[in-house]
Formats: sequence, C-alpha cells, structure tokens
Amino acid sequence: MPRLEALRSDFGVLRAMLRGIPQGGSHAQNLQGFYSAQADDYDRFRERLLRGREQLIARLAAQLPPQARIVELGGGTGRNLDFFGERLGDVASFDLVDLCPALLERARARIARHPQVRMIEADATTWRPDAPVDCVYFSYSLTMIPDWRAALANAFAMLKPGGLLGVVDFYTSAARPDPGLVHHNAFTRRFWPRWFGHDGVRLDPAHLAALRELLPRHELSEHRAAVPYLPLIRVPYYVFAGRRLGAK
Repeated sequence: MPRLEALRSDFGVLRAMLRGIPQGGSHAQNLQGFYSAQADDYDRFRERLLRGREQLIARLAAQLPPQARIVELGGGTGRNLDFFGERLGDVASFDLVDLCPALLERARARIARHPQVRMIEADATTWRPDAPVDCVYFSYSLTMIPDWRAALANAFAMLKPGGLLGVVDFYTSAARPDPGLVHHNAFTRRFWPRWFGHDGVRLDPAHLAALRELLPRHELSEHRAAVPYLPLIRVPYYVFAGRRLGAK
C-alpha cells in the first residue's frame, strides 16, 4: 500500500478510536457501530499493535493432538487462522465465533479456502460447540467482553479433559502481584485502562488472576509492545496457555 494511502487508512482507524465505542445499545450493536467503519483497515492497523498472537498459536499448536477441534472466541476477521500456516490442514474442525457482522464479513474470504473452518455469529458467553473440543482461545477479545467471567467459564466448559485454553491480551498488573509476576508502576496501571476503556477494551488485573486460578497448569509470559504513533510508551500484554486438568 502506498505510504499516503496507508496514512489515510491509519487516520480513519484512529478517528474511529478517538470517537470511541458507541454506548446505549446492546453489546453486539455497539461492536457493529464501532467496527463497521474501520473493518476494511482493521487487520493492517492492528498488525502493529496486537503482539503475541503468533507466539500463542505456536505454543498451542505444538501441544495439539492430530485432528484437533479448535474454537476461537472473538475471532473477528479470522486473521489468526494465518498464523497456523500448514498446521491448519491437520485440524478436524475450527469454529470462529464473533458477535460483530462487520468483522466476520472480512473473515469470509479467509475461511473460504479452509473447509474445516466455520464462521459463527454468536455470543462468546453462551455459544457452545456440539461436542467438547481440544483447544479454545481468546486473542485480544477477552478484554472486549463485558461479562468476561462468563466467557471464561464457557470456554472452560467446552474443553475436553486435558484440553488447552489460550489467551493473549493487554493487561495491567495488580498493585501487589503474586511473586514472580511483573509489577507495573502506578502510571501504567492508571493510564492504559483509561486509554483503552474509551474503545470498550477493559483492562483488569483480575483477568490474569482468574486464568491462573482456573488453570494452575499453565505457561505465562509477560511483555511490552510498541503502539502506533506513540513511540515513547509501550503497552503491556501477556501470553497464557493452560491445560484443563485430566488426561492429556
């Protein structure tokens, strides 16, 4: 994409972000109102912001059995399918679930070449597959779900014993995190929840605490990422992969 066109595209996304997510409708209506104007440029802009997705999927894919059944909750445009690469050919079924029609429309072309992938417009807190699955993951979607505890409980309930639950997302630490975890200073803990909250992204230390309690057998790494057009500050994110207790 030519530089001038890319800048125009970025500013279109930034304009939508500055306006913020609509309020007053249902969660589905608010998502549609927010993303419909920026859906065409969603992936290109967020490619520079949503770090750790490839790392999460590599971590999950390395532990999946042959002919695995996978669910992505809040799958949006389906961009994460590309991170599976050739490994997607060994997947028996892949349900990509999202509540926003504008983003799912962008996923349509991606899933066309993968007959095992289904695109499902549904709520991550209530939708269930027809049988237990080997892997469920959230990629920068858990912070977008108002009832995130219900979404986690639903994801856990979908898993077979020994199944994998993965999350990559923005976060801030607790004021007094558990030993061994990263501690963010007061500025970080206040700034980023306010910054993202305008767009309906809810950063909460309770997300990571709940994941670690739900899945004691897990891998966790904590990182920082650059933010487009904000070169002097970096946003925290984490990559979590846990296994439900039971047979592998």
